[in-house]
Amino acid sequence: MRKHTEPVSAEKLAETVIFGILEKKGLEITKIDFSEMPNSISEYFIICHGSSSSQVDAIADSVVEQAFKQLGEKPAFTEGRENKEWILIDFVDVVVHIFQEPIRRFYNIEGLWADAKIETISIT
Repeated sequence: MRKHTEPVSAEKLAETVIFGILEKKGLEITKIDFSEMPNSISEYFIICHGSSSSQVDAIADSVVEQAFKQLGEKPAFTEGRENKEWILIDFVDVVVHIFQEPIRRFYNIEGLWADAKIETISIT
């Protein structure tokens, strides 16, 4: 566990979130980097989807668990745990969007931020 006096970089938190997603086999992981954009709402959005409501829920649990276990970080806000179609986990500098695939396609968040740096995380 890290010391609470050491700040955690948004980049390190984003990496840890991605690790948590990979632990539960999240699909089509995308990282949107807002760090170079003035007046951005956060530094990173991490987006993925699962194939069922139980997988979406498991991914969300893994993200929160890994952020706390590795970095001592807790989300400021979480939304969507009831219906498990779109769970949002807000760590302030990193915002995580975990969808069921049809909901992800419908909202197309990546398309809204086309002017930001978008990276697809390849699973090896």
